[in-house]
Order: sequence, then structure tokens, then C-alpha cells
Amino acid sequence: MREIVERVKAKTSIPVYERTVENVLSAIQASSDVWRIVDLSEEPLPLVVAVMEALHEGGYITFDGPNVVLTESGRRLVEKYGIGPRRDYTCTHCEGKTVELSAFSDLLEQFKEIVRDRPRPKHDFDQAYVTSETTVARVALMHSRGDLENKEVFVLGDDDLTSIALMLSGLPKRIAVLDIDERLMKFIEETADEIGYSDIEIFTFDLREPLPDYALHKFDTFITDPPETVYAIRSFIGRGIATLKGPGCAGYFGITRRESSLDKWREIQRLLLNEFNVVITDIIRNFNEYVNWGYEEETRAWKLLPVKVKPSYNWYKSYMFRIQTLEGSKGFEEKIEVGDELYNDEEASTT
Repeated sequence: MREIVERVKAKTSIPVYERTVENVLSAIQASSDVWRIVDLSEEPLPLVVAVMEALHEGGYITFDGPNVVLTESGRRLVEKYGIGPRRDYTCTHCEGKTVELSAFSDLLEQFKEIVRDRPRPKHDFDQAYVTSETTVARVALMHSRGDLENKEVFVLGDDDLTSIALMLSGLPKRIAVLDIDERLMKFIEETADEIGYSDIEIFTFDLREPLPDYALHKFDTFITDPPETVYAIRSFIGRGIATLKGPGCAGYFGITRRESSLDKWREIQRLLLNEFNVVITDIIRNFNEYVNWGYEEETRAWKLLPVKVKPSYNWYKSYMFRIQTLEGSKGFEEKIEVGDELYNDEEASTT
């Protein structure tokens, strides 16, 4: 096992441990689908690829058409180390989200109808959107935590059209939504007009610029879905915290394991706890399920994967974080002086 770890270290700067290799071997035993292996292993896709390459070089796996398969040597390896197939016992009712949607069934149907003609994701903006069920589950989760009813809510980036679900819920006192994509802003504005919702403010804006005064320290809750470089986490979540009024306010955002190692998670948590001085109240595994964005062949993931096959199911998921502000919490208000680093690092694969 140590030899495999050393092979992987020669291929990537992403931290790798024996547990990393175990996770990938466990996932390979559960599925031959390369996307499912990434999903089940809960390791960043570039790291999974490096592990598979090392296993292939060592004769432990083979690539049979689109499938990843253990060889006889691989079967002896997992038997020697007692590595079994990864099991998935996710609740089939709530799909692991911890909330159920029966109270929002009408809202869900309305939302699905409205977003049928939504703008398609743009690779230029690293866009992807979650399922309609996920968007409505966010409303249910936020409402269950007391963060929606008669609250002022700021949505920073809205590929998922969460602002529309919030409008349909009728729960917030006020909604503001900000995004760089004029197509999304126009779609949200037209939807607000069609459903007769007036308590919404819509801004086309690049979050690399400092937030204007009208957005600072005026909201109770924010939600965002940032790219997963540490730069982007500081930028999007820091901007979100800067919109909040003070102690006792809440923020929601997703962080994956598909593009973020636990070492990166530690850096993110240091930002949250030490720089922003907020507390993490909830982390819900694989809450956010993303629809395959349709430009897979343009991504780094496609270039890296040892077998080229389009995903057959929604493999990309993220954990939902909820944070709450305390006395002394502070956001990030400075201009962001970075370019491509905002979207790309060694662990990125969807860019």
C-alpha cells in the first residue's frame, strides 16, 4: 500500500494517504462506472484519477472499455487489507437531505414548470445547477432553521434559481439576487413580473468587485454556491457574510468532495472560524445534487479520466453548510485581485 501511495504522490500535489487508496479501491468494488467511483470514493476527481493510474501501473485494475475492473492482483490486494465494497445506505425518502418536501409539493411543481426554459449553464462562468428537488429542499431547510420567514435574504450567484423558489414560497420579507450572468438576471426579473412578486432586487454584478453600500450589513440570511478554490471561498462566502446585519444571522453554501480534499476543507474551515469568526451549525452530506451540465467534454475532468464515457446519472454532489454569525464576525469587503485562480486549482475538475 505504501508503494501505491508513493506512486500517487509522484503524479499529483494533492495530499494522498493510505485511506485515499482504500476509498478508491472500495468504490471500484462497488461500481465499474468511473463517475460512480469518484462519487462513492468521496475524493477529488483528479486525485481519484491519479490513484487509478497508479493501480493500473501496478496491475491492480484494468480498463475494459468504459469500465474500471479489479484484476486478480487487485482482488488479492483488497482481500489482504480487508477492503470491502463501499455501501450506500442513504435514506430513500429524503435522499439524505434531512428534510422532506410534502409541504412544498405545489411549490415544487410550479418551480419545475417555470424553470423548464431556464438559460443553459455556461462553461465560461463555471456554471452548473442543482435539481429542482434540491432547490426546493434548500427552501425547506432554511425555513426549518428560522432563516426565511419575514427575513431579508441575499442570493449571491443564482445558477440554481433559488431566488425563484424563494419568491414562490412567499416566506421572505425581501429578496436580493446578484449574478454576473445577464441571462439569469433577465430570466429572474421576467419571472418576478409574471408571478407578480415585487419585493425583489436584481443586480448584475461581478463579485470580484467590492459590494456596493446597498448590499452591506442589511440582510438576515445569505445563500451562495461558490467555486471551490480557497480564493473563491473567501470571495463568495466572505461577501455573503458582509451582507449580514450582525450576530445571529445565517449563511448557506455547498462544498463538494468531488473537487475538494479534506486538506482543503481544513483550510476552508480555518477561514470560517479564524478569519470570518463564524460558527458552523450544520453540514449535510451530499445535500446538493447537480444536473449534468452538458459540457463535460470541455472540462478538465474529461481530459483526466482514463476512460471517456458521459455520466449516466447525477454524480456531482455537495455538502450543505450552514453558518451563523457571532459577536465579532466579519466578512470580506476588499477588491479581489485574482484571475483564473478564482476558479482553478490542482483539485478542480469541472472547469
